[in-house]
Amino acid sequence: MSTTVYGIPNCDTVKRARTWLDEHGVPYTFHDFKKQGVPGPELDRWLASAGWEAVVNRRGTTWRQLDEKTRDSVVDNASARPVLMANPSLIKRPVVQWPAKARAEATLGFDAQAWEPLAAEAR
Repeated sequence: MSTTVYGIPNCDTVKRARTWLDEHGVPYTFHDFKKQGVPGPELDRWLASAGWEAVVNRRGTTWRQLDEKTRDSVVDNASARPVLMANPSLIKRPVVQWPAKARAEATLGFDAQAWEPLAAEAR
């Protein structure tokens, strides 16, 4: 299994993360949410392991642009899933699926310090 980076190519955080991976010699595949959609089984795993509060980016403009009824309806994993599927920009980015040997299900967001040991094992 190789490293997979999920996100949106024009997202600044995704750009920084991809640059970091390139600079650290970590080969990866990029999955573009806009072109390829949100993979349902992976989203289910991210929600199960991290919880909806970690997966939903409530700081971004996409969240603020949702109507109040939709925002108020997101209260657990089950209610977050359809909103995330319909609005991929709501998923905290990047989501990185590390190889099994890196011992991490997936990471949300970019954290160079936390990524160091995962990257070392993924090379």
